[in-house]
Amino acid sequence: MKSLQKIDRRNFVKLLGLASGGIIIGCNITDTDKKFKPVSNNNSFSPNLFLHIQKDGNTTIIASRSEMGQGIRTSLASAIADELEADWQYISVKQAIGHEKYGNQNTDGSRSVRTLLTPMRKIGAAAKMMLITAAAKKWSVPVNTCIAENHFIINTNTKERFFYGDLVADASKIPLPASDKITLKNTSDFKFIGKKLTSIDIHDFTNGTAKYGIDIRLPNMKFAAIARPPVTFASVMNFDKTATENTKDVVDVFELKRLTPPLGKFFGMLGGVAVVANNTWAAFQGKESLKIDWKTERSKEFDSEEYIDELQKRVLTSGKVVPGSYGNVRNAFGESDKIIEASYSVPFLVHAPMEVPNATAWFKEQTIEVWAPVQDPQTARNELSHFFKIPIENITIHITFLGGGFGRKSKSDFVVEAVAISKKIKAPVQVVWSREDDIKHSFYHATSAQYIKASISNENKVTGWLQRVGFPSIVSSFKPYSDYASGFELNQGFTNNPYQLTNFRLENVKAIAPLRIGWMRSVVHIHSAFGNNCFVDELADAVKKDPVEFHIELLGKNRIVNGKSKFPFNTKRLKDVLKATAKMADWGKKLPKNHGMGVAIHYSFYSYVATIVEVAVKENKVKIENIWTTIDCGLALNKDAITSQLEGAAIFGMSLTFFGEITTKNGAVEQHNFFDYKMVRMKDNPNIEIKIMDKMEEPPTGVGEPGVPVIAPAICNAIFNATNKRIRTLPLTKSGMV
Repeated sequence: MKSLQKIDRRNFVKLLGLASGGIIIGCNITDTDKKFKPVSNNNSFSPNLFLHIQKDGNTTIIASRSEMGQGIRTSLASAIADELEADWQYISVKQAIGHEKYGNQNTDGSRSVRTLLTPMRKIGAAAKMMLITAAAKKWSVPVNTCIAENHFIINTNTKERFFYGDLVADASKIPLPASDKITLKNTSDFKFIGKKLTSIDIHDFTNGTAKYGIDIRLPNMKFAAIARPPVTFASVMNFDKTATENTKDVVDVFELKRLTPPLGKFFGMLGGVAVVANNTWAAFQGKESLKIDWKTERSKEFDSEEYIDELQKRVLTSGKVVPGSYGNVRNAFGESDKIIEASYSVPFLVHAPMEVPNATAWFKEQTIEVWAPVQDPQTARNELSHFFKIPIENITIHITFLGGGFGRKSKSDFVVEAVAISKKIKAPVQVVWSREDDIKHSFYHATSAQYIKASISNENKVTGWLQRVGFPSIVSSFKPYSDYASGFELNQGFTNNPYQLTNFRLENVKAIAPLRIGWMRSVVHIHSAFGNNCFVDELADAVKKDPVEFHIELLGKNRIVNGKSKFPFNTKRLKDVLKATAKMADWGKKLPKNHGMGVAIHYSFYSYVATIVEVAVKENKVKIENIWTTIDCGLALNKDAITSQLEGAAIFGMSLTFFGEITTKNGAVEQHNFFDYKMVRMKDNPNIEIKIMDKMEEPPTGVGEPGVPVIAPAICNAIFNATNKRIRTLPLTKSGMV
């Protein structure tokens, strides 16, 4: 068998704690090879994607990606169930542990459905073929006279029926079909895919029984809090723990050395002073009473305001030319009588997921066991193996639900901390970050500065476009001297500009990273979409054209921007979402006094998104009235989840636009908690309407992140439409508008 393999039942049941009996099917897949791979021929194999059908018909599907509210467990389960012709009431989902046999489990980049949909469908289809074959043998009829329907195999001649559970004993003896012999359903026959499917976890989410990382409890476990360096990369010089040791229920206090990662692999942990107690409250109280002298290093002088001012000056002068430039903008500028130029800036941002980073760990001689809300369990295992010299096969990561992630929990520093403390105290321990810890010691979304300049002809056509950007690179967090943006960052809305231009020049300026830089939901697309869309709106105003019509004109002929990609960037699809959104919002309608509408479009994670925002501005304060968003994400697996993702993206984007800003003085982050790093609240929630384009024949693309980048520019363009006031620097608090 070359592609799928039945799994030894006893080992599988032992591994996952499932009820015994039935059919178990798995496959092996990685991001570098999407095809099914041969699996081991011994009885110890446990693959990465599973389907387990029991004799009572109950069907368990194993989810290999982390669930952080995006509905991935439901979406992937529905793909298997659809091809299986399952009855949804028999479906349950179990979370996979972190292990390389499940392929790449890193849940980021809006790629789970894009990479796993076809393998999951094949698993369901293979199981269905086995069940049909088993039933046909029992009836002694040709296979093609049997069909699967709602957890039954039906003899189409006699109308006799076999329940799936009654076939598992015979079906488990049927050879698995080869991958190339598995036939998938036509999209018109989908039963679950493309529909609105309620989350399979909604019951647990809403009644409080869902188990998050912070809910984990083990016998005799302790709780720990850590006083981390106030300035990035500082270290403990000395500390007085007298008051802490006298705190009720505090049992231990000791220094944690910073663990410095090797180049290019890990992010490590900051170190500090750990306080271990019998409960979280005591650990927090003990931490507050510590007296620590810190040895600060190069970051102690870092002032974010000065840094951003310098970055804004730097983008006004020449930078390093980025591949993808063409034509001659200098000539274009020289030949034009109308030059438009503008600078845009986005501050440092932090993820602030509702559930703070936390991990429970148990270091036992030569094994490590962890329970944590992580997005990337395999990197966590690699880090633990490296730092604690434990064979990776002896490290188990149990992935809990995530109370939000947004990219923060793809880093494993909080997991490493828990294991380090467990090793020291020789007991299980849970490390919980406070909200202040999360705000002050995160991996921050990079601040950025952009300068864009365009020339316009006498016919009001854009003849030249120069764009210069500067921001500290994510690569800087694991590779020193990464002082320029990396290629994969520049490809996020900068080099793949969709507009049809004759002369186009891109430049990147140096930006040394003063903080730990990480990826946040939508990553570099946040500032790319902000600059591009705000500037096009300025150009439309300069030539006195309607912004929607000007976007379409500037997009030019329908064409492929990135021809080498498996998901080519088709500008027609970007136009289509723009037109659909304009229609939904009734663009051009007469608005009440002091109201305005703004538009933004963007291509990210292979999906096309357009958003129109309507604002009301009264006494220089802005209120969002309506948000209309259209997405073309190819095959829309679960429309209920996609709608929720885009609604969440709108709120997430509003928070960044209104309030999002991390600042530093003398190297230390100034914000503390939600009182000074605010989010929009229920009272700010506008009417949000979502449209999903019908593209079921196209491959599925990203959903979780593409809804974010368009929100800020659409809001700022709407403010201009209402007030003639240009917003070029985020957040809006700087303009006094919130």
